Amino acid sequence: MAGHSHVLEGIQVSSPELGIGIIGLGAIGVTHARALRALPGVNLVAFSGGSPGLAAESGWPGAVRLDPDAVIVHPEVAAVAVCAPTEWHAPLAIAAAEAGRHVLVEKPMATSVADAERLAVLQAERGVVIAMVAQRRFEAEFAYVKTLLDGGHLGRMRLATTHVHWHRDDDYYAAAGWRSSMAAGGGSLMNQGVHNVDLLRWLCGPVADVTAQYGTLGHEMDAEDTTVATLRFTSGALGMISTSTATPPGSPATLTLHTSLGVVELGQGEVIRWDLPGVPPPPADDTVISGASDPAAIGIAGHVAMWREVLEAIAGGRRSAADATDAAGTVRLLCGIYEAARTGRQVRLEDLS
Repeated sequence: MAGHSHVLEGIQVSSPELGIGIIGLGAIGVTHARALRALPGVNLVAFSGGSPGLAAESGWPGAVRLDPDAVIVHPEVAAVAVCAPTEWHAPLAIAAAEAGRHVLVEKPMATSVADAERLAVLQAERGVVIAMVAQRRFEAEFAYVKTLLDGGHLGRMRLATTHVHWHRDDDYYAAAGWRSSMAAGGGSLMNQGVHNVDLLRWLCGPVADVTAQYGTLGHEMDAEDTTVATLRFTSGALGMISTSTATPPGSPATLTLHTSLGVVELGQGEVIRWDLPGVPPPPADDTVISGASDPAAIGIAGHVAMWREVLEAIAGGRRSAADATDAAGTVRLLCGIYEAARTGRQVRLEDLS
């Protein structure tokens, strides 16, 4: 990127580097810091959370450690990465956008439809880029399938399923209270399943209505640890989602598409089944690291690609491909599934507010 002339509210610098702030320099915040280190034209200016030396260990010795509010209003910070616990994603993203900062917020963007829609409005009102981390969209096999679908090369969608059965033990939940709280976004659907839910909606289009059930089957806690949902897409295709942290370790997340022309089943960096006559499969992506057994097993390749796309959107004065409006669709689906499970009724997503 050749340079950035910062015209956002409260930003006083004009430099060849875009100033970044990270709120929440824990495990995922460090992933962002390491990803940014791999990209030109950026500078990690400030961060919150984590240990004082963590930014330096991640390659940014000049970054200063501040409280979250101070990171947002720092005069050299033009874009903020929100990597705090899930319940703080929307409040911090809203505060950053209202301060005129671009925002990249970890998944899920919000835990309520109202907050997600507020962020969609803010990106237009404030003229800033707001995006949810959707790094799995950049994995080679999913990007390839998306191109084929958009070009009409896979036929008509009939059935789409995704399963995220990622074991998490009691120590994982004890390490952070929000992980065991339903209201804080700690459930297996909202926390572990969100990326594949986003992929399913991105690949197959909007969902019209859902039915669902959930339970807490393997842990003593408030949040669900197992959810199963059935979907009807606006296209007429049907779908199914299952997520669980109460299953044994070692199961990669999978996504399967049954179309009028064949079947595609993808794992994590793996093509499990490719039954599409005349259509060559994508190469396996060896940059993908699975968190099926270990929540700390997070590679940076997807975050590098996500940040690159966001930086290009900022430089080009356009919205991100995973902008707040798009991400609000994923939040609406997640909330719709929970509402259907809670009430035992079929839920039309357009009725959620």
